[in-house]
Amino acid sequence: MISPSVIDTIGNTPLVELSRVRDELMLDGRILAKLDYMLPGYSKKDRAARAIIEGARETGELAFGQTVVELTSGNMGTGLAIVCGVLGHPFVAVMSVGNSKERARMMRALGAEVVLVPQAQGSKPGEVSGQDLALVEKAAQRITNEREAYRADQFVRAGNPLAHETGTGPEIWQQSGGDVTAFCDFIGSGGTLAGTAKFLGPKGVRCYAVDPDRPSHPIQGGGYSMPDLTHLQGVELAGSVTVSGRDAKDAARLLAKHEGIFAGFSAGANLAAAIQLLTGLEQGGTVAIVMCDSGLKYLSTDLWE
Repeated sequence: MISPSVIDTIGNTPLVELSRVRDELMLDGRILAKLDYMLPGYSKKDRAARAIIEGARETGELAFGQTVVELTSGNMGTGLAIVCGVLGHPFVAVMSVGNSKERARMMRALGAEVVLVPQAQGSKPGEVSGQDLALVEKAAQRITNEREAYRADQFVRAGNPLAHETGTGPEIWQQSGGDVTAFCDFIGSGGTLAGTAKFLGPKGVRCYAVDPDRPSHPIQGGGYSMPDLTHLQGVELAGSVTVSGRDAKDAARLLAKHEGIFAGFSAGANLAAAIQLLTGLEQGGTVAIVMCDSGLKYLSTDLWE
């Protein structure tokens, strides 16, 4: 089958059982990993990027050839660069300099204009805080107004969780044969967790939020200490799991060494959370997680040192 564009290949990623990690750690239960790092932009955000842009074009909110602007840690920006490039929309990614260099380089290679925003005073390179994100948001708003652009706004647009309610959730359920008892995901915009929970929750799957253990952490793309995320309003969750940056790194390295899965910080955070669940509340169950992005996006960080 020949796809008309790379956009049409977004979705239907493999689901892999992490039996080697299970055996290494002697866990009671199963962990199933959704390999969204295999999408065209090497991250799960491709799903939301496609849904938001295609939805805006259908409703007329996004005019032909109109510029698109978005705040990003790099993954949503990469997905938008791909979708906008194929559909003919100039794209401006607004990102903190605290994020990895690979992400900015990749977006530029895909045709995006990348605006890098300095970090707040006292912020640590490689760790993007809520204050840093606020500065990026301010810059994104200004650029959107100046260019009369369409703001993709992954934190608000319904296409974000919808992409996972109609894609990620059903795919996990079908590929596992309905053999999933829990799902957890590291919170960025909240779209993946919200959408997947809306599909899996009614089927009896307990869904958990994954949070960092402190405001300053190395897990890029989430954990911004924002309790009122739009997408998670009204979504029933079983609870939350807290992971440290150290645990996320160790888990990402486990994935690479024992499973051949070269994924990033947040994928490591998801695995660390799944391990906690299988040694506690979900012992003996089957926990599904998402491999959010590729380890290739972190070669300039200390993840692989």
